[in-house]
Amino acid sequence: VALVTHTRLKATGKSGAQAVTPDPESALEEPLVVRPTSETIIYAMFAKWIQSYRDLPVLLNQWCNIVRWEFRTRLFLRTTEFLWQEGHTAHATEAEAEAEARQMLGVYRTFQEQWMAMPVITGRKTESEKFAGALRTYALEALMQDNKALQAGTSHNLGQNFAKAFNVQYQTAAGGLEYVWNTSWGVSTRMIGGLVMTHSDDNGLVCPPKLAPVQVVVVPIWKSDQEKSQVSGVGGQVKAELERAGIRVEFDTRENLKPGAKYFEWEAKGVPLRLEIGPRDVAAGQVMTARRVGGKAPAKLEGIAKTVTAALEEIQAGMFKTARDRREASSIRGVTKQQFIDFMKGAGGFAYGGFCGSGACEAEIKQQTAATVRVLPDPDFRSPEAPKTCMWCGQPSVAEAVWAQAY
Repeated sequence: VALVTHTRLKATGKSGAQAVTPDPESALEEPLVVRPTSETIIYAMFAKWIQSYRDLPVLLNQWCNIVRWEFRTRLFLRTTEFLWQEGHTAHATEAEAEAEARQMLGVYRTFQEQWMAMPVITGRKTESEKFAGALRTYALEALMQDNKALQAGTSHNLGQNFAKAFNVQYQTAAGGLEYVWNTSWGVSTRMIGGLVMTHSDDNGLVCPPKLAPVQVVVVPIWKSDQEKSQVSGVGGQVKAELERAGIRVEFDTRENLKPGAKYFEWEAKGVPLRLEIGPRDVAAGQVMTARRVGGKAPAKLEGIAKTVTAALEEIQAGMFKTARDRREASSIRGVTKQQFIDFMKGAGGFAYGGFCGSGACEAEIKQQTAATVRVLPDPDFRSPEAPKTCMWCGQPSVAEAVWAQAY
């Protein structure tokens, strides 16, 4: 929790020895208490709610707005206020808390890979990157099209640190008193930015079918009133059949836009699949399908719902494969120090290399290359093939690390 007394800061002192202080002309009439996350609020209540081992575990989830005092904002990635989902739990044992933290990491990964079609690497954060007060922080890292990493979510095993700070104790079955073991985890609207940067192109948004508000748009094409009546009737039937199959579909019957303008608009909005129906299509008993990413192909009107369902599944799988292949093409493994430096000066991406675990080594790498350890990756948050020496300093390696420049 932070106390905000001014709306802006200003630099003071001479160039080269400047300090940043509150601008006296920007003082707030009433100071604001900024809540960057909810541990302090929720654990104060845990101390009142939890009395006995019978009260455990406590599993809380909430959606709320939180504030980060960001100086350089990026839409969806770093904003002063944003919506997020966060969970807080209390357990009787460390093992239960650890299982919960890892389980939620898996929940987030399933959503991001199977619904967002965004491949992620999961793993443990280093001591310098973990959440303050946590025993261990686990994270999901995605690689954007510009080869910068994006932290897509975190899950923390908080141990008993917050329980001791807020005196959250429970009576055991044997009658003694023990501190609970806590976890917290969350994802935010940053995932929207991740989805956009993973899939989209110069024509606009590219949305995976599972998440697309509109999965299919039906666009009728006509020149005369007779053709309009004909194709609109068939288009309405197609829309109804798709809706019965559970497909989210729009039938664009607007008369003030030409078909080309409609195509452009729906492509910019990221609709995965477009069905075009003209007089010749009606005569042939077909529609023309156009994928947001991909080509065109005719499809028979008979069984159109089944055809469209299969196409959406192919699009979903194809988007994930494209993103994963792009990530792998932008990853290098077993790097030496010079290879690492050259890689980060060039296109960048994910670099896998041995890491000694030293905070000083980690800080030096960040200072010289702007790259940070994103995670110490799976399986079990360590690699069975971890290099024997640190790729930077040559000291014995304690783990393989994934490095990247990041948002």
